[in-house]
Amino acid sequence: MHPHIQIRTITRQDHAGWRPLWDGYNAFYERVGPTALPESITEATWERFFSESEPVHAFVAEEDGKLVGLVHYLFHRSTTRLNDVCYLQDLFTASHVRGRGVGRMLIQAVYDAAKAQNSSRVYWTTYTTNATARALYDKVAEHRGAIVYAREL
Repeated sequence: MHPHIQIRTITRQDHAGWRPLWDGYNAFYERVGPTALPESITEATWERFFSESEPVHAFVAEEDGKLVGLVHYLFHRSTTRLNDVCYLQDLFTASHVRGRGVGRMLIQAVYDAAKAQNSSRVYWTTYTTNATARALYDKVAEHRGAIVYAREL
């Protein structure tokens, strides 16, 4: 689709390029300044990508040697399925590549990885107000009307 954009599994050498994307993603969700994630969470998230015992994985989008997107996903059990399902937790692209199909390519990479793990479902959440992202999501998945409840403990 875009010969100059490559989607690949993250490597340890990607940290310097991944971190600004991760920070941008968190800033979008107002996790910045006094509400920023503790550094220990960012460090633990990074390490999880490289641990065989962790169900957390990551792909990056690379253009001309520079990272321009990320997607993080994880596998977990479901009480209604025999095989694990895949939760696409984080998706972010650099502003200068938005609208060029990078997000779609990252989602497709997760679909492919989930199929390879015999997962029968990929799902994710977003805010109802995230119109830009939802325009893409409506093309690549089905909105089933669910709403998310959460309680911090």
